Amino acid sequence: MLYFWLHMKKNHHHKKKPGFFKKWSAKLHLWFGLGIGFLIFIISITGALYVFKDEVENITRKDVIYHQEQNIEQKQVLPIRVMEKAVAEQVKEKYPIHWVNVPIDKKMSYMFFWYEHNTDAWNYFDEFPIYKQAYVNPYTGKVLRVYDEKNGFFNIVKMIHWSYLLKQDWGTYVVGIPVIIFIIMLISGIILWWPKNKAARKQRFAFKWKNIKSWKRKNYDLHNVLGFYASIFALIFSITGLFYAFFVVQAMIYVIFSGGETKYPDFSHIKTKAPVELRTEGTLDKIINTVQTKYPDSYGFAIDLGHPHMDDHEHPNFEVYVKHLSYSYHKSSSLIFDENSGELLHTHDPKDKNFGEKAVSANYDIHVGAILGLPTKIIAFIVSLICASLPVTGFMIWWGRKKKKPLKTA
Repeated sequence: MLYFWLHMKKNHHHKKKPGFFKKWSAKLHLWFGLGIGFLIFIISITGALYVFKDEVENITRKDVIYHQEQNIEQKQVLPIRVMEKAVAEQVKEKYPIHWVNVPIDKKMSYMFFWYEHNTDAWNYFDEFPIYKQAYVNPYTGKVLRVYDEKNGFFNIVKMIHWSYLLKQDWGTYVVGIPVIIFIIMLISGIILWWPKNKAARKQRFAFKWKNIKSWKRKNYDLHNVLGFYASIFALIFSITGLFYAFFVVQAMIYVIFSGGETKYPDFSHIKTKAPVELRTEGTLDKIINTVQTKYPDSYGFAIDLGHPHMDDHEHPNFEVYVKHLSYSYHKSSSLIFDENSGELLHTHDPKDKNFGEKAVSANYDIHVGAILGLPTKIIAFIVSLICASLPVTGFMIWWGRKKKKPLKTA
């Protein structure tokens, strides 16, 4: 008994207490986790659900994405204003059509959008009175199908992720602040995870469940091992998410990747100068033909139809956005046209952008995992699910310790 007592005392004497830094990292990790765990779960699970939006819609909408018109080599696309009037007559919305997406592939339908933004609202459903999309056969003007994007599954998922269905102006902060705390939790989690020695290191990188039956131990390993492997990607997705909540993050990303540039390129001085008398029903068709000729290998582009809208914010010039890839937005061009004459005034291609501009352009694709197509989307999906699991497994660790019964003394 004396030997046993001395042996226990010796072991107890050599057991190191956690350092001050690690101790407070653990406290912060716990307090923050209990405080924002549910919010992070919502952000993460909606992020995972949104990842494969395009893939799902490409399957469910395939019959209208492609118009199926025959012998198109011998046919002409309708003038855009004629097509617009035909669409408006068929759909009969009280709001004017906002813009049209024009595909380069002649087999694909044109996409007309109704989109109005009410800046006086306090929630998502009132903030956007309408957000609809119509797929249209450009050779006949026939509306193939209309989708109510505002009330669609993926857009509601996106807006929960974006602002918890609150007004964007401040809803993004309500999401952004928990994400900042989550970043602190990721860093503190890595500090807590960091192995003290070689023996501990072996256990931190993989599941060692061969002789483990305790659910508490398995839950603990799920939290630590999965959390570690997801942490780097989770940090990237979190920072690119903060890009949309805080202007300072946008500015920092641009300044860092541009090599210290503090002024973002501004082309607002390039404006329409031709007299309004030169604007005709065919001006937009001239612009469309110019873009199609200039970028025959691109995916498509968007044309604003020029009507007044609820949030009639200033458009310093008539800009056309060209999307070069079907799966990603980061490779894009911006063209400025004279709105009256249809003359091309300025071109800004990927080769003209500094690295800061490219980083800003790629932010969305990095955030949703679309930057390299399907492989990075799969990574984003898995990491989002792991991030959603961390508050759950973390809570179970805390609850298990809280409910731990003290050992009975003889």
